[in-house]
Amino acid sequence: MNVIRSLIFYAGYFLAILVSGLLMLPLGMMLPLRGRFRLFNCHNRFIMRWLSLTCGVRYRVEGRERVPEGPCVVLANHQSEWETVYLQLLKTPICTVLKQELLSIPLFGWGVRLLKPIPLDRSKPSTAMRQVLSHGKQRLDEGLSVLIFPEGTRVAPGQRRRFNKSGAVIACRAGVPVLPVAHNAGERWGRHWVKQPGELRVVVGEPIATEGRTPDAVMADVEQWIEARLEEISEVPRPPQGVREAPTKLPS
Repeated sequence: MNVIRSLIFYAGYFLAILVSGLLMLPLGMMLPLRGRFRLFNCHNRFIMRWLSLTCGVRYRVEGRERVPEGPCVVLANHQSEWETVYLQLLKTPICTVLKQELLSIPLFGWGVRLLKPIPLDRSKPSTAMRQVLSHGKQRLDEGLSVLIFPEGTRVAPGQRRRFNKSGAVIACRAGVPVLPVAHNAGERWGRHWVKQPGELRVVVGEPIATEGRTPDAVMADVEQWIEARLEEISEVPRPPQGVREAPTKLPS
């Protein structure tokens, strides 16, 4: 049954990308930036509801009231595609640090380009890191928030990877808070295409001030908080604290 429900979900998922691309792209080109975010978030809301309807995947959010009004750097653990969709709704307008090749995907990538993402060329790590730092601060100065997954790639439930501190560096340079977010989305929408019904949990932490602090200190607080929340909400047992993979050099 889960296989059938997942097939139905993906049929609607790809149809939504096609319809949204054909209808929203031309309109989005004519709208100001914040209008584009509101328009394209209609697509994200549909995906959330369609997932619940077809696959029985629901979500519960704790601490939504902690999301600050102004721009911030959102740092979240990365387990699946689910959080890349939902976090656009949690804090908007927000630009995402993502792989450059995603922008070449027809319709999807073209739409993402309109939302001022920060693309990364992974073949040039040093250049890519400079792009993240300079473009990230620029987006914050423009009033946009920035979303970074500091693990650098999707990490399966029950595994750990040390966090990259680039998001904390951006926040410290711009003087904006860091908003930590923890979730167990990979237990419902994992690397395998078959979705698992049930409730996933999202916990939003208190914004972490960066004024007068070092990126290392901020990042240590973020990683400690996220890991503590994952211990509480994860159905898959967490590994011992000392067991984790080396960090990737770049955020995804």
